[in-house]
Amino acid sequence: MIKLKDLLSEGINDPGIFKAVFLAGGPGSGKTYVVKQLFGIPDRFNISMTGLKMVNSDKELKFLLKKYGFGTELDKMPAEVFKDLTGKGGSGLRDFGKSLTKQRMKLYQQGKLGMIIDGTGHDFGKIQRMKKDLEDDGYDAYMIFVNTSLDVAQKRNKERDRVLPANIVKDSWTDVQKNLGAFQALFRGNFMIVDNSKFLKPKQAEQKFASLVKKGINQFVKKPIKNKIAKMWIEKQKLLKK
Repeated sequence: MIKLKDLLSEGINDPGIFKAVFLAGGPGSGKTYVVKQLFGIPDRFNISMTGLKMVNSDKELKFLLKKYGFGTELDKMPAEVFKDLTGKGGSGLRDFGKSLTKQRMKLYQQGKLGMIIDGTGHDFGKIQRMKKDLEDDGYDAYMIFVNTSLDVAQKRNKERDRVLPANIVKDSWTDVQKNLGAFQALFRGNFMIVDNSKFLKPKQAEQKFASLVKKGINQFVKKPIKNKIAKMWIEKQKLLKK
């Protein structure tokens, strides 16, 4: 069980303290692959190589599915079974997973820990509110927008074991694309677009993502915190430890 006092103790020494990275990308964008390449997050853990904690409702859902004996391979689960377990009128595990995700994020925020907040980006207002809430609490915020063409998104969707209806993929892709310009304006210089439309060989992928990490992620995570609220909090904690 995660305890707030442990998170507060970890927070002041955490390499990503007061840093929040938002992820955006619709179905078939390859967001999971990009995140692994950029942050080196193992499937079984909620922490990246940069020290940022992962906030992802799918991870919580997998935990619940495993706990109740349903298995964890979401993409390999038959659509009708997945819908029964996670949809309206079903077991409600999806909603339970989202509730656990909110609780986890709240604890991370109370501990001032760095976070990677996974999402599709279809709801601009929601992300705008979350960003403001975090900044009011001292955080610096960044966004990674994983972009693909609709054709590529549809093709990748068809290659999954749990295929979404084509109209759902199209609607989600359209919603996310509509928000691209708004996200750029909202995050300004703390914004990165990752074009994930092309298939890359392992060596090509390694070079591409190493460059992106060097130019964007590392600079954001490692550079000094700008938010004045965070600076005041850190100075106060240092005084209390004397």
